[in-house]
Amino acid sequence: MNNYYRRLRDMREDHDLSQRQLATLLHIPQSQYHRYESGQREIPIHYLIRLAVLYKTSTDYLLGLTDNPKPYDKIL
Repeated sequence: MNNYYRRLRDMREDHDLSQRQLATLLHIPQSQYHRYESGQREIPIHYLIRLAVLYKTSTDYLLGLTDNPKPYDKIL
């Protein structure tokens, strides 16, 4: 898998959020979010899903598996 940490940072900055603001939205300490964004720790799937919903994109886009930021259509 490629380096998705940069995309996490870029999406946060594109939405004019600080790490502290985003950590507050995720209900985690800022230092913990910093470790996800810097690649020191893998981001748990439940936080990744919450970020995708917040940014109105797909988890695949956040992970760098696609360059298309448009979220997938729901099947059900």
